[in-house]
Amino acid sequence: MYSLAFSVLFIAFFFLTLGLRFWLSNRHIRHVLAHRAQVPAEFAAKIPLEAHQKAADYTVAKTRFGLVSLLFSSAVLIGFTLMGGLQWLAIQLVPVAGFGMTGQLALLAAFAVISGLLDLPFDIYRQFVLEQRFGFNKMTVKLWLADLVKGTLLGAAIGLPLAWVVLTLMEKSGSLWWLYAWLVWSGFQLLMMVLFPTVIAPLFNKFSPLQDESLKTRIEGLMTRVGFASKGLFVMDGSKRSAHGNAYFSGFGANKRIVFFDTLLERLAPQEIEAVLAHELGHFKLKHIVKRIAVMFAVSLGFLALLGYLKEQAWFYQGLGVDPILSSSAMALILFVLVLPVFTFVLSPLTSISSRKHEFEADAFAATHANANDLVSALVKMYEDNASTLTPDPLHSAFYDSHPPASVRIRHLHQAAA
Repeated sequence: MYSLAFSVLFIAFFFLTLGLRFWLSNRHIRHVLAHRAQVPAEFAAKIPLEAHQKAADYTVAKTRFGLVSLLFSSAVLIGFTLMGGLQWLAIQLVPVAGFGMTGQLALLAAFAVISGLLDLPFDIYRQFVLEQRFGFNKMTVKLWLADLVKGTLLGAAIGLPLAWVVLTLMEKSGSLWWLYAWLVWSGFQLLMMVLFPTVIAPLFNKFSPLQDESLKTRIEGLMTRVGFASKGLFVMDGSKRSAHGNAYFSGFGANKRIVFFDTLLERLAPQEIEAVLAHELGHFKLKHIVKRIAVMFAVSLGFLALLGYLKEQAWFYQGLGVDPILSSSAMALILFVLVLPVFTFVLSPLTSISSRKHEFEADAFAATHANANDLVSALVKMYEDNASTLTPDPLHSAFYDSHPPASVRIRHLHQAAA
């Protein structure tokens, strides 16, 4: 009885989420196309019509591709769950790996491999067709394959031991396993923040110390003004993969480093780079990073507690197409990861609201410690270079975009400058 009710609830949310995402995407496409013929007035003097139309076409192409991907991933979700795909996979693995820890790790690994293979054609199309069509792809097939191999090996080297620890806790640490697993997961996340800049990221990109002494002096002056200590200023060879540009700081504690994409340095003037960095430093000084980490930890604790309950419920497995005789910690974990987005997508605007509040605050911080007009100028160049639409559908943006729409953001900055 409970399993049937849960199946009905899952199907209802599945179609609700699918329909909502299709409706939002179609709204977005119509809105962008409706404003394609004319650059918004506040950008008319800075962005040519050709660039505006390229951004519109790029946005529409990405959104349509996203709809195809969504249909495919939705079919895969139903195939894994209600159509018995996960149950079939588990049955195939039992004679080879058994029911114990080896069998559970094999199930997780097999699921990850199958999911990755199913996503592979979409990744290839996105990189070598969609990005290539609009002039953003700089990656060779050789580099793409090297990234795929390194990413797979790194994922296995990190993921399998972590999975073994979590599954062991789920099996052997009693009813509060979810609390211990949360402590392990939180510690792992903090460790990755420390290791990523110096150990993981250099496996994929080359990081060179910033050589421009005048720019370096300007940036160091900004860091002194805002009280930010860094382990160094680095330039990343992002141009070997993409024409998109960005800047960020990574690391944790004393291991923080500031990273600029080489494409960004080529495009922006020194005062614009300073303004962009002031925005990024604003996130740090206003403790946005700490707040986001705290929220992430709190949400993950709640979800693990929920999984702790669902793991013991036969209806959870039956309702998602798995015979309870095949229930295991690994099976519960996979099912939970698969279906959670179905139930939580409607809450996406809450995350966007919080993120946008932080973006406005970081912009205000940048306007205080650098020139607001320089940040506006930098953002306009970045919108143009990255072919970011200036006219997103407001409702679509509320669900999907962590940053405010261009016109709203720049209006706030002009007010700050005034």
